[in-house]
Amino acid sequence: MSSIFKRIGLVGRYRQNNMAPTLKLLEDWLNKNHYTAYLEEHTAQSLESPTKGIPIDELCQKVDLIIVLGGDGSLLGVSRAAADHQVPVLGINHGRLGFLTDIHPKTCIVEVEKVLKGEYLEEKRFLLEALFHLDTPHLETALNDIVLMPGPLPHMIEFEIYIDDEFVCRQRADGLITATPTGSTAYALSGGGPILSPHLEAIVLVPMFPHTLSSRPIVIHSHQHIKIVLTAYSENNARVSCDGHERIPLSLGTSLSIRRKKQELRLIHPKQYRYFETLRNKLGWAHKPANPTE
Repeated sequence: MSSIFKRIGLVGRYRQNNMAPTLKLLEDWLNKNHYTAYLEEHTAQSLESPTKGIPIDELCQKVDLIIVLGGDGSLLGVSRAAADHQVPVLGINHGRLGFLTDIHPKTCIVEVEKVLKGEYLEEKRFLLEALFHLDTPHLETALNDIVLMPGPLPHMIEFEIYIDDEFVCRQRADGLITATPTGSTAYALSGGGPILSPHLEAIVLVPMFPHTLSSRPIVIHSHQHIKIVLTAYSENNARVSCDGHERIPLSLGTSLSIRRKKQELRLIHPKQYRYFETLRNKLGWAHKPANPTE
């Protein structure tokens, strides 16, 4: 059976030393088995490869599949460009939890070979876009979450929430996490938010240490528009971060608009992937005992 994946992009967590042997092993195996392997530019530099690497946006235009070696953060870094170009992504877990990167490095050759032979599951995950104005309009994208947080001082901020232009509430809190189902098992989970099945068309808003005890997470439809306005009564300026990347300062009175991104991420899993099994393993949930009497 011929593979629909012939040109493979490799992206590694290049600051992690123990990733290099797996990456080199995979690159050699792909080339030996008549696939064309391309290295992302920072990945190539970390391997001191004689082959010049390719910037991620250009890489996404050249390949049929991207394989990410690292943790979920590494895959998050690739997701924006991959979604824009509709390139599927497969993750090999060199991180800690690995909700998105679900192949173990020790079995990566066997599992990658199965995927390239067509033995895989594909699912689509939606992303969020955050639009706000600094000197000019600024657009950021997130697969996990968009987080409004305090500025350099640990003071509460005050903000208003609107959904589809309807006023919801005014809150004083340390911030607000707006998360996709993918991000519901990340920062939002630590903040007390619910776990959303990845196939739900939903977004969760999780307040961070709200000053009102009745404040609770809110789940809305993924196609609803969210607007967050920093009031003039905040004790200091705030910042916004998308998927834990750069913390961009926002001034008082700024309006933050959040919508679902049109393009979705194509995420590839091994054939045996099961979502709730992943939750059990990663979150340490109790397994059903083999003997019901135990």
